[in-house]
Amino acid sequence: MFRLDDQHVYRAESLEQFPWLEHGFGTRLSNGWPDVSRLVSPKQIHSNHVLVVPDGAQAGAAARFGQGDALVSFQPEIMIGIRTADCLPIVLVGANTRSFGVIHAGWRGTVSEISAHAVRAMVCQLGTSPEDIWAAIGPGICPCCFEVGPDVALQFKGIFPERVDFHHHTRINLAEANRRQLEGAGVPPAQIEVSGLCTVCRAGEFHSYRRDKERAGRMLSAVGQKAQKARA
Repeated sequence: MFRLDDQHVYRAESLEQFPWLEHGFGTRLSNGWPDVSRLVSPKQIHSNHVLVVPDGAQAGAAARFGQGDALVSFQPEIMIGIRTADCLPIVLVGANTRSFGVIHAGWRGTVSEISAHAVRAMVCQLGTSPEDIWAAIGPGICPCCFEVGPDVALQFKGIFPERVDFHHHTRINLAEANRRQLEGAGVPPAQIEVSGLCTVCRAGEFHSYRRDKERAGRMLSAVGQKAQKARA
């Protein structure tokens, strides 16, 4: 389950078992979270490019660490974050290495397997075992609101081989697509939590590009190790 705290930030209960971890999925009402002085984020380009964030990376609200749509790290002094307004924010946690990742998964990133690429980066670059990864898929556009034409739908055929309706306008479940990719990359199904919160339907809580077009703002989702003073 996901719970909403007094900062109007959603927390995945499955990730709260890790006392060293700080994570959250922001809303349009989030206040003072996260600490942007610790924040490292990319220039998002709707790709499957994963960036490994090293020690000493420049942090700050306006800082951008390269171009890509997922960040992974185990550096203790930073938080890594992405901005969304219908695309899915996904947080990964490597329990055995105290590593962490964050993913911006729109439909383009999903069909190019951004979630699987992020898991592989944690395994290959950070030494995390896939069976020790926990994942939380945060608020995003749900299938009730994500109707697409065949030009987009047909690109999901490999993810949903059981479906035969992609030659017409149809609805796509982005969260399920990413859940399948995480499982296919070795993350145990019981360690994948899905919020089920729709950014389009819940206008009071979330920004939505599909609903509000160019007027839409962005929500910030982030993850990292707790600051030393918070762990003391």
